[in-house]
Amino acid sequence: MNAPQPLRLAVVSAGLSVPSSTRLLADRLTAAVRQQLGDDGRDVEVTVVELRDLAVDIANNLVTGFPSRSLAEAVEAVTEADGLIAVTPVFSASYSGLFKSFFDVIENGALTGTPVLAAATGGTARHSLSLEHALRPLFAYLRTVVVPTAVYAASEDWGGNGDALTDTLPTRIARAAGELAELMRLRPGGGGRPTEETVVPFEQQLAALRPK
Repeated sequence: MNAPQPLRLAVVSAGLSVPSSTRLLADRLTAAVRQQLGDDGRDVEVTVVELRDLAVDIANNLVTGFPSRSLAEAVEAVTEADGLIAVTPVFSASYSGLFKSFFDVIENGALTGTPVLAAATGGTARHSLSLEHALRPLFAYLRTVVVPTAVYAASEDWGGNGDALTDTLPTRIARAAGELAELMRLRPGGGGRPTEETVVPFEQQLAALRPK
């Protein structure tokens, strides 16, 4: 029996500073997903897309309609992935303009059916609902399959205690990573769009997310 193809995981980070809490959250989510899949013996190829490095390319593409080589490679990595982690800082109670602009340059329908873990960072927990009123509708419009648990990290979460009413940050990371890993396990691996014969019905994807 042939070994399964490696699963491709794309990670989009829209942090602006270096170092960035947005990139830190993206890295922790990535490590958790890799561990979940590694426990099953699945290899994972990770591609990290740092949007701050592509800001000028994204702006030029919006004006000219033509992507640079670096932007085209980033878009290809995201659209060919078996799973996507997307993390943005929160500005004015929503995703950043850079984050939205990147997904605006992706061809309509290119992310259909892709499992997505949405996450965000911010200075206060008051903006945590931005995940539900901004990020989740965005990825629903893109026809992705968004995992039930979205992860928001406020400044106080990095101390390890988190909000007692919503579990600690490590707990939320582990739960969200497990949900994304479950959906990625249904993919054939190797990236690319599934063929008609390998498309996973929505009911099967939903069943994979139910507690066991």
